[in-house]
Amino acid sequence: PPAGDRPARLAWLVDRVALSTLLLAVAAHAATTVTRGLAAQRVPWGNMYEFLLSATLVGAVAWLVVRFRHPAARHLGLYVSLANLVLLGLAGMVLYVPVGPLVPALDSYWLLIHVASAATATGIFLVGFVAAVMYLIRVGHDRQKTRFPYPLGARMPAAATLERLTFRVHAFAFPIWTFAVIAGAIWAEAAWGRYWDWDPKEVWSFVSWIVYAGYLHARATPHVRRTTAAWLAVVGFLTMLMNLFGVNFFFTGLHSYAG
Repeated sequence: PPAGDRPARLAWLVDRVALSTLLLAVAAHAATTVTRGLAAQRVPWGNMYEFLLSATLVGAVAWLVVRFRHPAARHLGLYVSLANLVLLGLAGMVLYVPVGPLVPALDSYWLLIHVASAATATGIFLVGFVAAVMYLIRVGHDRQKTRFPYPLGARMPAAATLERLTFRVHAFAFPIWTFAVIAGAIWAEAAWGRYWDWDPKEVWSFVSWIVYAGYLHARATPHVRRTTAAWLAVVGFLTMLMNLFGVNFFFTGLHSYAG
């Protein structure tokens, strides 16, 4: 910014400090994930705590990629960090379990393939979810809605920028999630002798896939409003949370060993 423009320089300095702090936090997050794996002497994806630890790390890294490729959307970082903070708080306070060996059902090379792709897709979907929520808030603000949280839209990027970012993130994550579902079916056949058995986690994985496919289809259909498509993206991530928390807490199935 110009030397004489104090507000611009202050905004630039705050942005630099925030970005540096986030980079340090991501480095600490990565170190936590790596040392967890080293302590367990395996990949750190053996239970819900470790899965969430890895998925939120992917989300943070995905956001950094977005930040450097689309500087205009830098405000998104605050809300991605907030979502990560909530999820990591749940992981540490509710889901934490001591380091231990894998249960026999998870002791397979498919753990690396299936769970890694699922955690990667979940983390990227997190960024897409935040972008979709911000887009809806910004649209509400542009339509002069005054109730909370629409006034927050004044400090968010343009609605068109957020909408394009939402689509690009989901378009990137959807094939990864598709691969994760397919890999899970192949692993199920190797472990349990069938590709699909309508286990609760299988069902909700498929529900998430259907909702996200619906979002991409709606986004590609000219007569469907962009806000309608964005709501589908929001619902998609809610189904992911249901798959992660609701299924493991309230249902019993073949995946109950996930901790």
